[in-house]
Amino acid sequence: MANLDSLNTPSLILDLARVQRNAEHMAAKATQLGVRLRPHIKTHKCVEVARLQTAGHDGAVTVSTLAEARAFAANGFRNITYAVPIERGKFAAAFALMQEDVTLNLLSDDFATVRELDVAAGNAGVRPGVFVKIDCGYHRVGVEPMSEAAIMIPRLISDAAHLEFAGILTHAGHSYDVQTVDEIKSVARLERDVMVKHSEKLRDLGIEVPTVSIGSTPTMSLVDDLTGIDEIRPGNYIFYDNFQATLGSCSFEDTALTVLAAVVHRDEHRRKLVIDAGGIAMSKDRGPIELDAECGYGRVLDLEGVDTEMRLTKLSQEHGQIEAGGSDIFDRFKVGDRLRILANHSCMTAAQHTHYNVLENGEIVDRWKIHTGW
Repeated sequence: MANLDSLNTPSLILDLARVQRNAEHMAAKATQLGVRLRPHIKTHKCVEVARLQTAGHDGAVTVSTLAEARAFAANGFRNITYAVPIERGKFAAAFALMQEDVTLNLLSDDFATVRELDVAAGNAGVRPGVFVKIDCGYHRVGVEPMSEAAIMIPRLISDAAHLEFAGILTHAGHSYDVQTVDEIKSVARLERDVMVKHSEKLRDLGIEVPTVSIGSTPTMSLVDDLTGIDEIRPGNYIFYDNFQATLGSCSFEDTALTVLAAVVHRDEHRRKLVIDAGGIAMSKDRGPIELDAECGYGRVLDLEGVDTEMRLTKLSQEHGQIEAGGSDIFDRFKVGDRLRILANHSCMTAAQHTHYNVLENGEIVDRWKIHTGW
């Protein structure tokens, strides 16, 4: 075993007890509310973490890249939803997984792509499940639930010779743009109600809807009624982060991922510390700036994980700057000392690294690989 002082910096530190607690809480909530849990693994891209998330459930997961799908399929995860709209350049890679007996659900919101997918699937000898992406208010991708396309695309998939209509799927990404817990709950209710209403409309028109799938971490962390929903797909909840805790989706005691960094420069005159974790180690996600104008690029914690009340204020490629101002905490740190940064966005930060250093009872007990790429 190793301790934090012995690690190279910058490094990812994963608090195992918090990860386990977060996993158990969401799994129990899914069971209580009567829905299947299909966690989104893009947050961590790590097989060991996914096994904690799916313990006691059926092992189904959601991915954001086909590289994630390949890595997880190779490690025993055989029921996967690729939750980015499919385009023809990725047909062959998706079909290759299906030809290895992997259940891979795809999604689309485009008539022409569905038609092309049907022909290509027939030529490849596969029959993918295809979700239709519904826009429940985020306005990133998906069809408007009241539009003609929201009826016609499901019908097109249902009638296709080589496709299986998997159901309807949405993501309430706009839950990250609100400012209060009550607003998150309101988005959660709307996400649920839009999807339930649309599934009922499709069924009334004779279109079978096998699965109604929803989920973002803020909405699924706070929702208390999922009547009419079959499946949830939260992801960030497994680590949470500075954004989620500031937003109110969780407490700071739930946040499980930090970046270990070393002080490489100390400026007494400007009351500034420079660390060896810059944009490459942290990402440049601005985080909850609408809620905390001084959030910077993350909260600065000491080696024990206690908030110093300083913030990571500037980033260049390999340098991070911490402006301590008049705080006495500046005097605690000298060049070579270690500290930890609670990142604004754990998903983006984790994707910058190759592995997690797993922390348990103050010691590094394991090293878990991160599967990156597209």
